[in-house]
Amino acid sequence: MAEVTDDAVDALYRQLLRDADQGGYRLNPDQAFVRGLARGLLVNKARYGYISCPCRLSTGRKADDLDIICPCDYRDSDLAEYGACYCALYVSEDIYKGLKKPAPVPERRPPMVPGGNAAAKPAGTTVGAPATGQAGFSLKYPIWRCKVCGYLCARDEPPGLCPVCKAGKDRFERFI
Repeated sequence: MAEVTDDAVDALYRQLLRDADQGGYRLNPDQAFVRGLARGLLVNKARYGYISCPCRLSTGRKADDLDIICPCDYRDSDLAEYGACYCALYVSEDIYKGLKKPAPVPERRPPMVPGGNAAAKPAGTTVGAPATGQAGFSLKYPIWRCKVCGYLCARDEPPGLCPVCKAGKDRFERFI
């Protein structure tokens, strides 16, 4: 495995800052901490071929780890409920400004299933075909749609800011 260079860490750090700013997010203000996470992301990229969360165990199979490729599927829910994501790379505005301290964030990722992946079938989800209206279709979370750009997300509440068009929470409608 190739060694992760400081230049590569610096480049990813700048990219993370740029992406967070463009998406309406804040990175943890502790630069040394964020650079450590960036190094872990790069180590996982070299190891697995994708930047899976350095704070979680990856399977090494991208299809099984799609939910923990940074930014992970749990980021927005963690930010909304705890003010930081699981690894504390992304934080709320209050934490960024030093008005609040980050608190521990519990793991939302479902437990690994032997021979399967962690996110294949979250509890309470059944597979159906909503387009044809087949019986048996249910979701654990409601689906929210951005009325501006059509972005869809499945979570308890709509995001505070659309990651695509930057529309506010008030521009989301419950889709399903």
